[in-house]
Amino acid sequence: MSNDKQTIEVHIPSTLGYEKVAMDSVAAVAKLLKFTNSKIENLKTAVSEACINSIEHGNKFDKDTVVLITLQIDQKSLKVSVADQGKGIAEQLNDPDIANQVNNNDDNRGWGIFLIKNLVDEVEFEKIPNGGSQISMVIYLNR
Repeated sequence: MSNDKQTIEVHIPSTLGYEKVAMDSVAAVAKLLKFTNSKIENLKTAVSEACINSIEHGNKFDKDTVVLITLQIDQKSLKVSVADQGKGIAEQLNDPDIANQVNNNDDNRGWGIFLIKNLVDEVEFEKIPNGGSQISMVIYLNR
């Protein structure tokens, strides 16, 4: 792999089931980068959860919206960003009730975010200025 950063984009419709396309795409890139099988499985789960959150909570299953998955590859890491076009999880995490569920897992909601946080090396939730939210996940190659 060259020293330059490489970027790959995958667009999926806001329909459950298409998160598997994102998972397979990310897994293919991770294999090229020689990630271990366990890291690949962790990344697939994290990406799937992020996509499902974007489809369900961000885009509200609106078939006229898409989820954008961006992979940025460099010598040290793979960064995967999942962006929706709706309200999204970033705004929801500012809601005290939802944040409490995510942090304490006191019911069946919020497990996706909990999993994401525990399966990747870094995670960030942000509101996109033009609308929507983005979950960015980083896995380092040598950890």
